[in-house]
Amino acid sequence: MSKSLDVNKLEREVKTVYRNVAEAPTDEHHFEMGRALAERLGYRTSDLDRVPAEAIDSFAGVGYHFDLADLREGDDVLDLGSGSGMDAFVAALHVGDAGSVIGLDMTDEQLEKARRLRDEAGMENVSFEQGYIEDLPFADESFDVIVSNGVINLSAEKEHVFTEASRVLRPAGRLALSDIISETRMPESIKSNADLWAACIGGAEQVTDYTDMIETPGFDDVEVRENPQYEFISEQATNACQKYGVRSISLSARKNDQ
Repeated sequence: MSKSLDVNKLEREVKTVYRNVAEAPTDEHHFEMGRALAERLGYRTSDLDRVPAEAIDSFAGVGYHFDLADLREGDDVLDLGSGSGMDAFVAALHVGDAGSVIGLDMTDEQLEKARRLRDEAGMENVSFEQGYIEDLPFADESFDVIVSNGVINLSAEKEHVFTEASRVLRPAGRLALSDIISETRMPESIKSNADLWAACIGGAEQVTDYTDMIETPGFDDVEVRENPQYEFISEQATNACQKYGVRSISLSARKNDQ
């Protein structure tokens, strides 16, 4: 984390962006959203047809990782930064009534929308809680799988995110996520700019640093793949792609069982 980054401003900026994602998904945003994006990233049509359409409208993910998550009937799943709930609803289809899915988000409007859609759909194995991904409000070894989509890059304390993820996963638990990373390390002028963080650029960690952060708290078998089908649409992001190798990846890892 940059010492000069205004973390409080960053939180305000991110909440503003994702409040708008929840309330006005058809407005112009600095990233692509919706069903066409989800299908291009690799989401199954059969899954999308079974989850609330309004959740798909507010989907702002950067990749597909449910094949990496290898969800099974009865798994307990945590979705970090669950937004309006699309990934949580998809996960619920795979774990069935014997499993459970909890979505965690810090934005009131996203949580309100996700809970409404959950109730309307009658998906009783899904719940949504308010909190921060750097300080998870759950007991040790509560989950079999953690998923996340395009969210961890927004955190100024990624080491805490992965330490907490390791804490709440059961031994041999799985981590599967999609996120934005960079090939080269960003200069301080970008790392200290809360506006660029909120635009999913400033927080893009250099890929080796990112995987090191995952391995440090006890994750093994880290697998990374690129998502060339994800396209940046803002001028700032496009420039960062060209200059610093900013791009989308999907990643899986397993908590060691020691």
